[in-house]
Amino acid sequence: MAANLANIAGSRANPSTLLPLELIDKCIGSRIHAILRSNKEIVGTLLGFDDYVNMVLDDVREYETTAEGRRVNKLERILLNGSNIVMLVPGGEGPEGAAA
Repeated sequence: MAANLANIAGSRANPSTLLPLELIDKCIGSRIHAILRSNKEIVGTLLGFDDYVNMVLDDVREYETTAEGRRVNKLERILLNGSNIVMLVPGGEGPEGAAA
């Protein structure tokens, strides 16, 4: 994950000097993993976002954890409300990538 963050951060020597919205802006066009307040995780290609971190994602996989197990839904394009996001992982592959 640190290597992904360094690549996305670009040529700056210290990626921690980036402001949060600057980092998200550098993620446009790449995959991003969003962990939500509910038992859901979203992985998709970031097309755009606003100051409230509402995001438009393309080629989306929604992972939902239930008592029966994990359910995966594939969606073409979504608008994700930023108030539902707990954590963003630039370049993240989601739960399937973490298991590998």
